[in-house]
Amino acid sequence: MSMDRREFIKIAGLTSLFGAGASGAFQLLEPGVLDASTHEEHGHGDAAHGQAEEQASGPKVRWAMIVDVRKCEDPEVVKRIVKACHTAHNVPDFGNPKDEVKWIWADTYEHAFTDSANEFMDKGIEHLPFLLLCNHCDDPPCVRVCPTKATFKRPDGIVAMDYHRCIGCRFCMAGCPYGSRSFNWRDPRTVLKGKPPNPDFPTRVRGVVEKCNFCVERIWKGLQPACVEAAPNVLTFGNLADPNSNVRQILRTRVSMRRKPELGTKPSVFYLV
Repeated sequence: MSMDRREFIKIAGLTSLFGAGASGAFQLLEPGVLDASTHEEHGHGDAAHGQAEEQASGPKVRWAMIVDVRKCEDPEVVKRIVKACHTAHNVPDFGNPKDEVKWIWADTYEHAFTDSANEFMDKGIEHLPFLLLCNHCDDPPCVRVCPTKATFKRPDGIVAMDYHRCIGCRFCMAGCPYGSRSFNWRDPRTVLKGKPPNPDFPTRVRGVVEKCNFCVERIWKGLQPACVEAAPNVLTFGNLADPNSNVRQILRTRVSMRRKPELGTKPSVFYLV
């Protein structure tokens, strides 16, 4: 673990200010603000220079997902997508909203695009369910506030988690502007009893935060994410860094939206409308 006690206290102090003013919480976590302060203090100029060179050349892979909203009209399609994800990742179902753990779920247009709702939007779109999940942001605020580095961004753009490092502080939940993370208030393994868990993905314990991982455990096997496999006509997954990829071709020809673009987090999930 590279973070020392002083850095931990700094992040904890910033995050504690959330309670003093929710409107200013995200501003504290603007891309580069916290990183710049810690690097300057510790003389990490060489590391920053290396990162700048990597950014200049650009990543070779940046995974992204496209949701075709108009094809989510059938409730059974949405259920199939959610079930495929939650089954693949042993997501517990406690049967009540208070303890709910979500990796992918459906919500209304107003909730999905709270700050950018368009009053002139096609009414047919407004009443469709919008599938929500972790946006795997290019500038993820959740990564910057995690004091143990349990949340980290992979070179392929996936924002991943190391459950063994998660201490349950929930700073990442406060930092995520999309509400894409869930906390295990109860032991998830208790409700998995009687069901054969997927042996390819670890079960979690009480006190751990979790979220969508873009099925990284399937990608390295050359498979599509479980949700995409369940509804390939609704969801498209591909390499955003490749100009000839399936996702780039779709984004060139269809109108798309991303959630809260004004925050500068650069989500990797797009919605076709």
